[in-house]
Amino acid sequence: MIVKNSPLHQKHLDLQAKMADFGGWLMPIEYPAAGVLAEHSAVRERVGLFDVSHLGKASVKGPGTLDFLNGILTNDLNRISDGMAQYTMLCNDKGGVIDDLIAYRNSPDDIFLVPNASNTSDVVAALSAQVIPGIEIKNLHNDYAVLALQGPATSKVLESLGISPTIDYMSFTHVQIAQCDVILCRTGYTGEFGFELLPRWSDAEKVWDALVSAIQPLDGLVCGLGSRDTLRTEMGYPLHGHELSLEITPVQASASWAVGWSKEKFAGDSVLRGERTNGPRRFMHGLKSLDRGIPRAGMTVKDSDGIDIGVVTSGTFSPTLKNGIALALLDSSVTLGTVVVIDVRGRESQAEVVTLPFVQSHVR
Repeated sequence: MIVKNSPLHQKHLDLQAKMADFGGWLMPIEYPAAGVLAEHSAVRERVGLFDVSHLGKASVKGPGTLDFLNGILTNDLNRISDGMAQYTMLCNDKGGVIDDLIAYRNSPDDIFLVPNASNTSDVVAALSAQVIPGIEIKNLHNDYAVLALQGPATSKVLESLGISPTIDYMSFTHVQIAQCDVILCRTGYTGEFGFELLPRWSDAEKVWDALVSAIQPLDGLVCGLGSRDTLRTEMGYPLHGHELSLEITPVQASASWAVGWSKEKFAGDSVLRGERTNGPRRFMHGLKSLDRGIPRAGMTVKDSDGIDIGVVTSGTFSPTLKNGIALALLDSSVTLGTVVVIDVRGRESQAEVVTLPFVQSHVR
């Protein structure tokens, strides 16, 4: 498989970033000047800058676009107005999740989608298979970069660049940075106040350099995808391929809030409505280690009698809590406060079933 590069690839190499494959894209995991723990703390306490250009981009345009997408995607695009964004999912007929994505509503006839990197082609193909005359779907993966500016000092960074960061959460606008047009979105994947920025692919280096210079007076850090993962795990945010997949439905993943249940139809609706009515056989929970064990994806979870009751979907050491944490898909009979046992490389580690998120959200 040919691995693709971000438009900022050389910038990462110049910073001697540790690189790894993310959905077919070679992206930075961490930077040696700081490392994952310091990058994580920078976002929680000050500000961090991420390159997430591996994320997909696609446009759906034409008369009836909103109604077309609303009949397929889980969430209800009528819940938002023009200039707003919405978290949603694309399911198959069995209720499995092809991908979770953000939909940006420019107008009822113009909606911009940001899927996950490796699923972009699948999303475009699934929508194209059902497209109606007059609607055009384009894969714009290499047309835009995506940068994420996250943390409590984010507003000061933008203000230093002459931008007033006053838009509401899950809204977007158009600004200029380094004389380049940028879509500025009040979104993120860290649980902190922040923005995601979409410059044109060819403008990415100019915008990146301007942001790197602007975060430095605030003791901000350039951050890799390693810290982005620990940040999102602390928030209990799902990652496709872990908490969501073709085998894990939105109901099982505790993502029913992103389903427009009052809509007449959406892909996989009959299966999901049945699960909602009857209850899923398994459900996503948070686990907090009661010892020094660090849970990892794929580890078996058992009850006190040694019976298998589920599996860890994501696990890590929480830099904020200084504790092992995990997201786990567990039998529906499991309740909050239950102490479970995780098989950590052949050693039994105890954990408590807890409410998500693990840390407080500051997105608003």
